[in-house]
Amino acid sequence: MAHKPYDPGDPTSVGLVKLKHYTFDSLTLESGEVFGPVTIAYETYGRLNDEKTNGILIFHALTGDAHAAGYHTPQDQDPGWWDDMIGPGKAFDTNKYFVICTNIIGGCQGSSGPSSIDPATGRPYAMRFPIVTIRDMVAAQKKLIDSMGIEKLFAMAGGSFGGMQLLQFAADYPDMMELNILLAATAAVDPREIAFDCVARNAIMNDPNWNNGDYYDKPEQPVIGLRTARMIGLIQYFSEEYMRERYGRDFQKKEQPDFSWDIEFSI
Repeated sequence: MAHKPYDPGDPTSVGLVKLKHYTFDSLTLESGEVFGPVTIAYETYGRLNDEKTNGILIFHALTGDAHAAGYHTPQDQDPGWWDDMIGPGKAFDTNKYFVICTNIIGGCQGSSGPSSIDPATGRPYAMRFPIVTIRDMVAAQKKLIDSMGIEKLFAMAGGSFGGMQLLQFAADYPDMMELNILLAATAAVDPREIAFDCVARNAIMNDPNWNNGDYYDKPEQPVIGLRTARMIGLIQYFSEEYMRERYGRDFQKKEQPDFSWDIEFSI
């Protein structure tokens, strides 16, 4: 998404939007554990028609959130992450459709997750938050859709990790939608990706500020480990062919190696 400050006169923008929250008593997780209460954060764009047949559910990618379009305040300098796609006259035309986007449970942008306060202790759940699966994330989204009185969505769309959610939703609730728009996703990751994920987790958990996950009230956060994990993640996102075409073996801001500890190559 390019830098695009709020413009109240933009006819293609959904304008100012609010993050909403829906809380329900409990959710039976795929592990068998019953967890609750559960809060799911979401945003909506457009209007749900009287027949409740024009709903579109958008799934965000791994590091996304519910803020898919529009602006939270007039001072915002950038819109939601899929603003180019959602709005009047755009691909997901809010003059016709009621677009919904949630933050997954287990996330950190308004839905129940490790940073949420455990009502039993008054402290963040941290590592006491249960392990959740994509099926659990989808089950929570289904409860939100049910609360709106929507019996069948017009469409669902998602890319990458969002596409994996879409596949799970379609598998678990096959009669809940008319159309599916799947982008750059897979039904499962291969052993190589599982190994990379393990290394990324270890990078975070071996950070000196990890503190067994109880770092929320600490002055120092495990940012070094998180930064390393993010670097590992970005390598996973690029194919060998793409990296060769974009970066090759080009040097970064130099003509030849200078035998220093500075970054040598553009990659």
